[in-house]
Amino acid sequence: MFDNITDDDRGQVGIGTLIVFIAMVLVAAIAAGVLVNTAGFLQATAEDAGEQSVNKVTNRVEVLNTHGTVGDGDHIDNMTLTVRLAAGSDAVDMNETSIKYLSGDNVVTLTNSTSATATATEFNLSRVTDNDDSFGVLNSMNDRYEVEVNTDAIEGTGLETGEQVTLEITSRTGGTTQVILTMPQQLAGKTQGEPVEL
Repeated sequence: MFDNITDDDRGQVGIGTLIVFIAMVLVAAIAAGVLVNTAGFLQATAEDAGEQSVNKVTNRVEVLNTHGTVGDGDHIDNMTLTVRLAAGSDAVDMNETSIKYLSGDNVVTLTNSTSATATATEFNLSRVTDNDDSFGVLNSMNDRYEVEVNTDAIEGTGLETGEQVTLEITSRTGGTTQVILTMPQQLAGKTQGEPVEL
């Protein structure tokens, strides 16, 4: 029965096995390459998503205090907020920061004004403290800016006593600070241009 097997037959079986083995190694190498590339892509995506999430939480401003200015009659004509960097925040460019203004009658997104007067679509920025003369960019915990919102231009007649306004200050990286301001219940005895605490 085994007398029919020759040395030539044995060599052909060995070459066939070798070809199958090489093919398996190549398939395994290709599969490993795909897995490594996919893992690298997922890692890079996860790092980017993590960095963006951290920026949304940390890169924002903190509102230190607020006040309004009495207009003609029982109205608040504008609101002023003093802002600085929030703890742990990187630099925030106020030129690329927006403020969402939400009152009972209006919703407006305000951007930084290039002029000295706030308008119905822009807020005005003024320097309080800026040691390195980088006006417009909060890059130190010592920097302080005043942000003025012209409620008279937005509402048409300013804000009446007791009205409430929500301001959402959003930096370029998505960090958001929300402030809810309520106008004083009484403005009796206050003169036009006089500041009142909000």
